[in-house]
Amino acid sequence: MTYTMHEAQEVAKLGAIDISAWLRSKPETISVVNVENDPDYQRRDVDLIWTTHSSEILIEIKGDRWNKTRNLFFETKSNLEKGTSGCFMYTEADWLFYYFVNTRQLYRLPMPKTREWFLITMRRFRERATTTPVGNSYYTNVGRLVPITTVMMEVAGIKMEQL
Repeated sequence: MTYTMHEAQEVAKLGAIDISAWLRSKPETISVVNVENDPDYQRRDVDLIWTTHSSEILIEIKGDRWNKTRNLFFETKSNLEKGTSGCFMYTEADWLFYYFVNTRQLYRLPMPKTREWFLITMRRFRERATTTPVGNSYYTNVGRLVPITTVMMEVAGIKMEQL
């Protein structure tokens, strides 16, 4: 499967807009700050800082359009050619918000608990690669297709929200 850089950015932008609006509507919310363009948070792979009455929560957003497969794509390599780890492997976020932009379904996955489970069980899930063209070149993302029902049954604390 191939995506353009523009398509990937559009999905990510939509996800951040929808999720920020949803978080701002919650009574416990004090603030939601988008840090996608902040180099310090980019390095930590964090997109939003959600401040509530009781805590500050770091969120990584994964936007996706392919909800018909009933899988989540956990990225293990963000750039195969350069050998860079995928966001799922190194995000410092407290929560991974996996968002299907077409259906507005949001899966809230606790990190690092979900990653710890995935590292133990990942070999049982199919590996897939997608390429993203950049100018005259491209890069390859690699990850595993994880059935939503499996991760929800096996990792405590995952929640599904309809935005």
